[in-house]
Amino acid sequence: MYLNSPALSWTNMACILIAAAVTALPSMSMAEDQLKLSPEQATSLGIRVVHPVASPVDKTLPYPAQIVIPTPQLWVVSAPVAGMVISLSVARGDRIVAGQSLATMESPSFVSQQRDYLHAVAQDVLAAQQLNRNTQLFQGNAVAQRVLEGSQAEARQASIAVAERRQVLRLSGLSDEAISKLTSEAAISGTLTVAAPRPATVIDTAVSPGQRVEQSAPLIKVAQLSPLWVEIAVPASNIKAIQQGAKVEVDGYEPPGQVVLVSETTDPATQTVLVRAEVPNSGDLRPGQTAAVRISFVSKRETAWEIPYSALIRRGEQASVFVSTQGGFRLMSVTLLEEDQDHVVVSAPLTDNDEVAVSGVSALRGILLKLGAG
Repeated sequence: MYLNSPALSWTNMACILIAAAVTALPSMSMAEDQLKLSPEQATSLGIRVVHPVASPVDKTLPYPAQIVIPTPQLWVVSAPVAGMVISLSVARGDRIVAGQSLATMESPSFVSQQRDYLHAVAQDVLAAQQLNRNTQLFQGNAVAQRVLEGSQAEARQASIAVAERRQVLRLSGLSDEAISKLTSEAAISGTLTVAAPRPATVIDTAVSPGQRVEQSAPLIKVAQLSPLWVEIAVPASNIKAIQQGAKVEVDGYEPPGQVVLVSETTDPATQTVLVRAEVPNSGDLRPGQTAAVRISFVSKRETAWEIPYSALIRRGEQASVFVSTQGGFRLMSVTLLEEDQDHVVVSAPLTDNDEVAVSGVSALRGILLKLGAG
């Protein structure tokens, strides 16, 4: 009568089927969470099973990640002096070598630096000549010792001034060869070449030709692009399986890298933990791109297995699955390592010959609870 009633819900029908299956169960070993079911009973409960798949090399499920430039490998080339940018020799994406010209500037300050250096050099020459003359006079008893000591002090001060002015020119980007040429030729230049300090790639330019800038203003941002950082947001519930030093593979790229940081804090908005890996880059990876990565987790006991998410049973912080036996099913505890919306990776004493229930799981659990084993 009730089966033909339109008011009967699918939930009530499922309860009737479960109750009928429970009534028909011949026995159950509650101590070991064993359920004895005949093939007919399993079919009537809609139970379907699959074989677990060994998780390849104990890796996690794919996580989305962001490729970023390591902070120590990113720097800004700044204006060594105040002045006007005359030209730029590079653009975004260019690869550069150490000493390569990046920009040319015109600077009155640079002119003053060269003039001050040449003046210091001239004073040093005069001080050295005066010291030599007074030394000879002192040896002939023509001058007092205090005169000689005064000349020595002046020569030292003149030498210090030259070293100071030379260092200012170095900081402005002049090489020792260029400084030597300035010393010998006394040819003051109004333009200055800003050179690359090391091999790198141009990330961005901050100025344009004709723009006036102050000293230390950013001109060009450059970076070394190998190795790169891969930043992964791992759900906090999965972070226990990941440790520093674990191998990380970026899908579609070789060679692998390794975890260099597992953050000690959790993002309160996303409930994820930052995991940072360092990956060698042969040129295929590009900062700013997203990629899928797999992180090797530490598996010290059983092999890791990948199974459909529908097979998993949660009871508080415990997880388990129903494994097919010769006469029914057995509830097996598992350690949850990774999960997404479709699959989970668990550590458990399974084999690839085992069969795990992936549908009808609620019916099996309902029977277990009904008979007092849950």
